[in-house]
Amino acid sequence: MRIRRAAPDELPALQDIERAAGDPFRELGMADIADDEPPALDLLDGYRRAGRAWVAVDEEDRPRAYLIAEPVDGALHIEQISVHPDAARRGVGRTLLAYAADRAREEGLTGLTLTTFAQVPWNAPYYLRIGFRVLEETELTPGLRTIRAAEAGHGLDRWPRVCMRRATT
Repeated sequence: MRIRRAAPDELPALQDIERAAGDPFRELGMADIADDEPPALDLLDGYRRAGRAWVAVDEEDRPRAYLIAEPVDGALHIEQISVHPDAARRGVGRTLLAYAADRAREEGLTGLTLTTFAQVPWNAPYYLRIGFRVLEETELTPGLRTIRAAEAGHGLDRWPRVCMRRATT
């Protein structure tokens, strides 16, 4: 798969990817996550206009996965990464993360950060396998604390969550 910037007319497709990627959460008893609305088009467009919305596209140049990110306290924070289930388990997410790490290095950012569910197999356990580490509470930066507080406000803390980091060097 090839990685490139998301185009304006592809933003609804990113929402579709998000909905499809949410379905497996039902099997874990997390129907609220599966039913959660994808990021709004204006939010996705903000990331796109900032040059921080990337897609993995298939041979026909159709998005099959996406990643949106923003700088937070010296790192590139992965706000969302979603892979359509039809493209899962083929290294697409790993490729998107490597692309984001390259962009972060170009900007002088020292790492990638993200927040994720601790016990969902394709969340924290996956990120641990590809070089992320769980941050202790004392390691959280002010920006990560703000992100975690917003997530808690949205009810995401009903399931254990963690902040993770991987160096870009």
